Amino acid sequence: MKLRSIASACTVLLLAGIVWAGVNVDWDKSANFSAYKTYAWGQGTPVKNQLMDQRIIDGIDKQLAAKGLQKVSADANPDLTVVYHAAVSTETQINTMGTGGWGWRWGGGMATSTVDKIPVGQLTVDIGDAKTQKLLWMGSANGTLSEKPQSNEKKINGALEKMFKKFPPPPAKK
Repeated sequence: MKLRSIASACTVLLLAGIVWAGVNVDWDKSANFSAYKTYAWGQGTPVKNQLMDQRIIDGIDKQLAAKGLQKVSADANPDLTVVYHAAVSTETQINTMGTGGWGWRWGGGMATSTVDKIPVGQLTVDIGDAKTQKLLWMGSANGTLSEKPQSNEKKINGALEKMFKKFPPPPAKK
């Protein structure tokens, strides 16, 4: 019975990870994104690793340039202000493996459980109107992190591609 509870808990944790992992975007449905041509960076919540910080900024710059937006300095009266926020948290994963006996259902065997701490990164990109200070668009992504910076860079760039796939959003239907 105890093993059944552990198995159920593992299933719930696994499903929670599937539901929350991924990329999401939201935007102001009344905004006319075609009116915006320039952007500048504002102060967000950057990662502590300066190399990764620059990779994230470069990745966002690349996506915005591909959409026709021009990066300018903050004192050049940009149309948009872009910031990003990053955080790292830890998820716990419990793995249970039965050994011996006729299976966990009928008893007689032993079970060994291990607990793994998995680093998870969250990245949010906010784009707002520089003049009104109103948030216009927000993209967010989360996923597991690797110990290898190159792997994390690929994951971040993939998340940014998904995030900006339909940016700018279509005009509101009248």
